[in-house]
Parts: sequence; C-alpha cells; structure tokens
Amino acid sequence: MEIDFRKEGRAQIASVKGRIDAVTAPEFEKKMLEVIEQGERTILINMSGLEYISSAGLRSILTIAKKLKAENGEVFFAALQGAVEEVFKISGFHSIFKVFDSEKSALEKI
Repeated sequence: MEIDFRKEGRAQIASVKGRIDAVTAPEFEKKMLEVIEQGERTILINMSGLEYISSAGLRSILTIAKKLKAENGEVFFAALQGAVEEVFKISGFHSIFKVFDSEKSALEKI
C-alpha cells in the first residue's frame, strides 16, 4: 500500500494505491490519524489506485471518520473502482459517507 498526500484548497487529499487489508490497515490508519493530529479537518481519500479493501480497512475508515467527527471534520471518498466500490456498497459505506465519482467532482463540492 502507498499513500501520497497533497493539499488542494481546504482539502487534504490522500491518494491510496494497492491494498488495505489486515496487514496494511494499521499503517493506513496511523498515517491518516497523523494528518488529523496535524490539524487537517477536510480529508478526501482518492481510491482510484486501490485494488482491494478488507473489513480491517473498513474498520480503519470508521476510526478515521469518528476521529474527524470529534474534531468537527469530515472525510470524503473519490474514484472507487471495481471490488472496492462493491465492498463500499455491500457494507453500506456508500450511504454513510459522501462518495464522488472523481477527485475533481469531489473538490468542486467540498
């Protein structure tokens, strides 16, 4: 798993590539929580390069979202592909979180 961070407008964008599973979820969660600790409150996770997400990855997302909510922040998702999009739909994450077709459309609305 790789995560690249960049700032655009008021959003911190995290582009995730590879897999978020039982092995990589703790690292993903740690890096995202560090960004929140640094004061970021609007986080957009671009998942265009994410091939797979497990239940451990979903738990990490819930932890991140909870932390952001406690800090009056919010997490958004963009560019879900294939199996990752399917997991978001089956798990109900599509209805819990704001999910956008592309990073561009997300940035126009957040």
